[in-house]
Amino acid sequence: MSDRSPTAYDVTLCVEDLRAALALHGITLPSLRADLPSFAGTYDPPAGLVTLGNCNTATARALAAVLRKAAAEC
Repeated sequence: MSDRSPTAYDVTLCVEDLRAALALHGITLPSLRADLPSFAGTYDPPAGLVTLGNCNTATARALAAVLRKAAAEC
């Protein structure tokens, strides 16, 4: 784990990395984004959160299947 707080840019890069990884499996989370208000709060250091957002049941099932398959391969 890093000893520094993530910047908004770091979180944005993380979101893009996650979006690309999900796309490799045909999964899209439409609301996936950096949670910029987490940088404006009173947290010290800033939280730097990623909002996964909402998805339909088909997307949730596809994501669960990919995670189960990855866990089985470990």
